[in-house]
Amino acid sequence: MRSTRFALLLFSTLACCLFLVSCESAPPSGEPTEKGEAKMSVEKTPYGKLPDGRQADLFTLTNSAGMKARLTNYGAITISLEVPDADGNLADVTLGYDTLEGWLGSTSYFGATVGRYANRIAKGKFTLDGKTYTLATNNDANHLHGGIKGFDKRLWDAETVETDGAVGVRFTYLSKDGEEGYPGNLKVTALYTLTDSGEFKAQFSATTDKTTVVNLAHHTYWNLGGAAAGDILSHELMLAADKYTPVDAGLIPTGELKDVKGTPMDFTAPTAIGARIAQVEGGYDHNFVLRNQDGSKIALAARVLEPKSGRVMEIHTDQPGIQFYSGNFLDGKVTGKAGVVYKKHQGFCLETQHYPDSPNQPAFPPVVLKPGETYKHIMIHKFSTK
Repeated sequence: MRSTRFALLLFSTLACCLFLVSCESAPPSGEPTEKGEAKMSVEKTPYGKLPDGRQADLFTLTNSAGMKARLTNYGAITISLEVPDADGNLADVTLGYDTLEGWLGSTSYFGATVGRYANRIAKGKFTLDGKTYTLATNNDANHLHGGIKGFDKRLWDAETVETDGAVGVRFTYLSKDGEEGYPGNLKVTALYTLTDSGEFKAQFSATTDKTTVVNLAHHTYWNLGGAAAGDILSHELMLAADKYTPVDAGLIPTGELKDVKGTPMDFTAPTAIGARIAQVEGGYDHNFVLRNQDGSKIALAARVLEPKSGRVMEIHTDQPGIQFYSGNFLDGKVTGKAGVVYKKHQGFCLETQHYPDSPNQPAFPPVVLKPGETYKHIMIHKFSTK
């Protein structure tokens, strides 16, 4: 009997010790098991109502390092992207608005997925298979970024995506035959993902039931110092491009491919955006011809360093060109996130793409999509610090 009581006492003592050890070693409820570790997630919440009563949704992507991307199915727009600086401090490095109402009235294409044809088409016209198509004109006499109501002004269907090492949103949209003047029913997919390794990816694809032209692009305005950090003129830019496409007064390419060497367009070595901008009338708004890019591979297109924060962004793509825009038309009339007034050169854009006005430029890489074919475009933003 005594041995039985002794055994019970010993068992109770051991159990108590084990309980105390487990309590001390277990993390508090809701906290990660290791310091700095967080779980990847994608969350969908209501964002607001369109004028016709339809609801737009907000999607928040988070990776294990705490990076956050926020997107909405209105315009397949990237609302924000929070990226750490050299000290690990997160900041939103994109321009835009706090609420859906801002995006509804925007004409700046902040964060938008633009199409059916990104950039400009001269005089809003092109000829395909012997037929001339007339598009909506919304940039003086020219067609810009899909027209008066391009893809950035449409409500897309959306579904969340979770894979090993990435979370995202797949947006889909049917652009009907004749929309903004384009031929063919075009089925479009825009897949945006945030990876555990700190990459923000845009993957576009499209199919058509009638021969048409396609050129989709991602149009975020970046300021790697943070959206309230002032202008972007001290950002150091490198472009993997030895040539660019000169433009006329309406920013339509002349058809020439001109060497950047010896000109203010030379960013083959890292150069501050503001170093020679005064030599470019109006500022930078030009397409650069990426080296040896025929669509068969993904290669480095651009690298940007913001010296104060130490943030670095690399862009990799399979597209033949990249449009560099230095925020020339920001004029202080737009109030963005947290009440920040966006002044000239507050942000910059780097849009991987086909060349502007390609439907009217036979020497440029082709942009024609036929039934049975699939248009594809990959753009990868890789973030790091220096």
